[in-house]
Amino acid sequence: MTVYMRAGEIAKKPVVTLAGDDIGQVKDLVFDSSTGDIRCFTLAGRGLLAGPLHRALLWRNVHALGPHAVMVRDENALEEDDTAAGPGEDERAGVDVLGVAITTRSGTRLGTVTDAVIATGRNPAVAGYEVETAERRRVLLPVAGPVTVSGERILVPDATAEHSAGDLGGFGAAAAGLRDHLPHDPQEG
Repeated sequence: MTVYMRAGEIAKKPVVTLAGDDIGQVKDLVFDSSTGDIRCFTLAGRGLLAGPLHRALLWRNVHALGPHAVMVRDENALEEDDTAAGPGEDERAGVDVLGVAITTRSGTRLGTVTDAVIATGRNPAVAGYEVETAERRRVLLPVAGPVTVSGERILVPDATAEHSAGDLGGFGAAAAGLRDHLPHDPQEG
């Protein structure tokens, strides 16, 4: 069973070792722009006046992601600096999608992105977006099939408009419905 979380829920989670040592907190999630997978977390110190640690935690070094913390085996799981957060040699810099319009390929504006929905597990990825509609409602839209992301717009298959959820509990069914719909529609492939 896939568990979904909003990206905003992962930010500020403490990073702790299996021995219980508190070694920082998640500052930002960094996504691989070519795959949509989480590449790493940038970290901040813990406490009101703590600033960035200038260290990164690669996803492959995460032991577990739970509702209350990100766990690592020990402090050696952290990178010595935060260069892992930058784009790789064959990769363009990532795009911040918050505040960007999400539109179907035929031009229907679905809303403005307010958060990303993450499928957790060993290979976490962006599974969809929380969107504020023109009516000021917040809905969760899954993404599947050909998706184009730029700094101005996210283009999704037309079928995306038919598959949404009001909360994370219904998001899995909306995502499955979209995946089931796309192979049958030659316009979306």
